[in-house]
Amino acid sequence: MNKLIQYLDTIRPLSGPLREHLSAIVNTKALQRKEYLLKKGRICSEVCFIEKGLLRCFYLKEDKEVCSWFMMEGDVIVSVESFFKQQVSHETIQALEDCILHSFNYDDLQKTYDIFPELNYHARLLTEKYYTLSEQRLYSLRMQRAQERYEYLINNFPHIIQRVPSKYIASYLSITEETLSRIRSRH
Repeated sequence: MNKLIQYLDTIRPLSGPLREHLSAIVNTKALQRKEYLLKKGRICSEVCFIEKGLLRCFYLKEDKEVCSWFMMEGDVIVSVESFFKQQVSHETIQALEDCILHSFNYDDLQKTYDIFPELNYHARLLTEKYYTLSEQRLYSLRMQRAQERYEYLINNFPHIIQRVPSKYIASYLSITEETLSRIRSRH
């Protein structure tokens, strides 16, 4: 919980009353490697701050997993459309390592926004951060060749290369494992 408060304080220091409120509503849980935070077909009921560990998000396309992103320590993880619309998710979120997560459920978060408008500032900046990352990912997929996508990944997210199995990296880059192997051998 302290890591979450410290993280939010880096965006803008929290007031004492908001700190106390968060302490009362935030849940901390452990997630084991390979365990699911969310499965396709369920509603995402929580947004989580990752204190420890690494998770991946993926979709199923013709029974094949397609990785769409990875989140690790210091990141916020949520199935955006499912959480904010409170509708069934099209994606799955799975732990790639043992994790410690701090979560807000949907109803508590909405009430907290009303009671403590200052939290809306934090939410706006986090939304801007993750929307920008999403746009960068889309640009990379649409406009860059496989080699360029790989270079972008290692230059901007080197920890992913070290911690994520090759098959998931290849899926994330929209290439085959064989192509990834060839790119790595030239790099």
